[in-house]
Amino acid sequence: MGDRTHGHGERHGTGPSGPGADGTAGRLAPHGNEIVDCEWAADLRTAQLCAGSLLGLLVLVDAAAGTFTAARAVLWSGLALLLFLVLMPPRVTAGEGWLAVRTLRGTHRVRTDRLVAARVTGHACQRLLLRDALGGQAECDIQVLITNPALWHRLDTDARTSADGKRHAPRLAALRTLSDRIDRETALAVFKVSGMTAATDERPAA
Repeated sequence: MGDRTHGHGERHGTGPSGPGADGTAGRLAPHGNEIVDCEWAADLRTAQLCAGSLLGLLVLVDAAAGTFTAARAVLWSGLALLLFLVLMPPRVTAGEGWLAVRTLRGTHRVRTDRLVAARVTGHACQRLLLRDALGGQAECDIQVLITNPALWHRLDTDARTSADGKRHAPRLAALRTLSDRIDRETALAVFKVSGMTAATDERPAA
């Protein structure tokens, strides 16, 4: 699992508040007015498991070799902590008019009802970079939006109804392209679940 989401630029606000801001993730369900990444909690547990497994393995090897010391225990603990920090997933939340990305460097919040620019960055791991009229900026892994329909719907709805979004429509073209992509992937997922893809594949060629 790679680092899925990052925040960039100035801090814009202090991040979301209210129920759910303590790190508890829900299954595509809003906590009050807040919608959270449904996979964040599972990704966090995976990061903890990987770090714990590495620490246990290093200690076990040291103990078997008879080289285990307090200094080496501190070293292995530091390596495990470093791995956890690398794997720790940023937390993406959204509400009416805003989207926030919380990382170890702080919370970055963008006004989705005042967007002035949106662009896709990266290749293997594409991210959506958003900027609002107040200088707020946040970057979110596109896969987070694909796997969280509620998050995407909130962002898309705000962007479509935003006065600044209409005025800066050419600079928000990335959102329209992303909308088409998510629609295609959602339709494909529905086809796979319903078995329509398999039926199409089994149909004899004319």
